[in-house]
Amino acid sequence: MNKVLVDTSVWIDALNGKATWQTKLLGQLITEDAPVVICPTIMQEILQGIKEDKDFHAVKENLSGFELLDVDPVEAAIGAASLYRNIRKQGITIRKSNDCLIAFYAIFCKATLLHNDADFDRIAQCTTLKIITSA
Repeated sequence: MNKVLVDTSVWIDALNGKATWQTKLLGQLITEDAPVVICPTIMQEILQGIKEDKDFHAVKENLSGFELLDVDPVEAAIGAASLYRNIRKQGITIRKSNDCLIAFYAIFCKATLLHNDADFDRIAQCTTLKIITSA
């Protein structure tokens, strides 16, 4: 199985106990010891939303157990900016620039993205981003 990059949108739903097909699939992937990966941007987005210190440390520790995709930060920034510009030229505006950064990580590292964010559907329409569309 290819690496599965799990977006912040799915992690947040899972941490909040929200049952979606994406969170159920995430649970299944973890149970099956599938290659679930994260990237620095996703780690930041998850951790910055944690209110309590004890929860912050526990979540940080748990996330550290997953493979962290490693890309040169300048290369990632330029790649994400290029993605954003190319998609914009096609008449589509991505609301959050971090989504382009996450998409770049997925494309560059040949990972499939599991998400719950419509911007990634738009990115996938215009790029080689591979996404999981249903369970």
